[in-house]
Amino acid sequence: MKLFGTDGIRGKAGVAPLEPATIARVGEALVRSLMDGSTPHRFVIGRDTRESGDWIERELARGLTSGGATVVSAGVVPTPAIAYLARTEGFDAGLVISASHNPYEDNGIKVFGGSGVKLTAALEASVERLVADPSWSVSAESGTIDRRDLSRPYLAHLEQILDDAGSLAAVPIVVDCANGATAAMAPAFLSSLGFDVRPIGVSPDGRNINLDCGSTHLAGLANEVLATGAGLGIAFDGDGDRALFVDAAGKVVDGDAVLLIAALQMKKEGRLPGDTVVATVMSNIGLELALRDRGISLVRTGVGDKYVMEEMVKRGYALGGEQSGHIIFAEHLFTGDGLATALNVLRIMVRSGRDLADLAGELVTYPQVLVNVRVKQRSDYTQVPAIATVIDRVERGLAGHGRLLIRYSGTEPLLRIMLEGQDQAEIRGWAADIAAVMKEQLA
Repeated sequence: MKLFGTDGIRGKAGVAPLEPATIARVGEALVRSLMDGSTPHRFVIGRDTRESGDWIERELARGLTSGGATVVSAGVVPTPAIAYLARTEGFDAGLVISASHNPYEDNGIKVFGGSGVKLTAALEASVERLVADPSWSVSAESGTIDRRDLSRPYLAHLEQILDDAGSLAAVPIVVDCANGATAAMAPAFLSSLGFDVRPIGVSPDGRNINLDCGSTHLAGLANEVLATGAGLGIAFDGDGDRALFVDAAGKVVDGDAVLLIAALQMKKEGRLPGDTVVATVMSNIGLELALRDRGISLVRTGVGDKYVMEEMVKRGYALGGEQSGHIIFAEHLFTGDGLATALNVLRIMVRSGRDLADLAGELVTYPQVLVNVRVKQRSDYTQVPAIATVIDRVERGLAGHGRLLIRYSGTEPLLRIMLEGQDQAEIRGWAADIAAVMKEQLA
C-alpha cells in the first residue's frame, strides 16, 4: 500500500487512506518503525484548522497509544512548530495533521523524526509495509492525549532571528494567515515585536482555510496593502510552512526573490556555506544568473521541499527553497517555516534600510513557456534521434542564458516542456518545435 507522497500522507478526509482504521494503523506502525524498543515513546501532534483535524488526531492517538507511546497535543500550531518541538523538547517524533495549501476537504499527516527532519524513504516504506500487514490489529480503546500549550519555546526561538521591529515599527504590515494554523499566533507574535500588524484571514471556521486567501490567493493581500497604504504584505499558507510577500505597490515577491535577498545578506555576513543555495528545477533561470553574477552557486533538486532539505543536509548548505515560498534556513530548521521566512526578510529590511521592492528588484525574472504533450507511454525520449536533434538545437540557442526542462508528469501521461529565455517569442517558437517533434514521435 503506497501511503506517502512528497509531503507525507495526503488525501480526502474520511476516504482511504485518510479513514479511521488506516489512520490508527499508521499511528501504531509509526511507533513500531521509529522506536528502538525503549519506553515510554513520546509523540507530539499539531494540526491546522480543518474541521477533520480533531477526529484524525483522535485516531492517530489511538494507534500511537496502542503501540505503547504517549501523546502530547500542541493543538493548532504551524507545521514548523512541531518540527522544532520534536527536536528540542524531548519527543521521539512529531506529527502534523494538515494538507498545507489544499482546500478544507483534504487533510494529511506529516511526520518529523526526533531531529526535526522529515522521514526517510526507508522509514516511510517500513510504515507502509506494517500498515499492509494483516497479522496485527490496533486496540479499540481510545488513546489518551495530554493537551498543552507548547508555543512559547517555538516563539522564543523565532525571536532570535529578529527581536524587535527596529526602523520598521512605524510601517504598517498586512498579514494574511489563510484562516489556518498561523491565525492565532502570527499577528500577536509580530505585534509583540513592535510591528504595526493589519491581520486578514484570521477567522477560521473549519471550512475556510486557504479559501480565497493565503499564499495561493494573493490578490486579496495586494488589495489590502494598497487600500491601507501598508509597507508590505505577508501571506502564509494553511499550515504556516511557507510565506510569500507583496511590496508596497502590490507586486508579488515570490520564493525565488526571497532566496536571492537572503543569499546576498547571508554571504555578506559570512553565513552562506560554500556560497551555495539549493532550489528546485522550477526556480526561474533569473535566480540562477543573479546568484552566479554575485559569486553564488545554485544547486537544483526535484520538485518538493523534501528534496531541497535532503540536499542541504547532505552537503551542509544553509539556505534553500522553492518559488512557492517554502524557504529553509538551516540555522533555524530543516523544514520550511513561514514565520522564520518573514522575520528574515524583515530583518534584512531593517539592517539594509531598503524597502522590499528595492531588495526584490535585484531579481530579473526571465520569460517562461510551458507546453504539455500527451504521450502513449513513458519512454526514454532522449534516445529518439529526431527529438535529440531538436533538443540539441534549442539548448545551443539558449547558450547559457536560458533553460530547457523536460519531465514526465507524476500523475498523467504527459511530457512537460518548460523553456526560459530572454525573448518570449523565441522561446515560444522553440517550445512549439520540440512539442511538434514529440507529438510526431511519441503520441
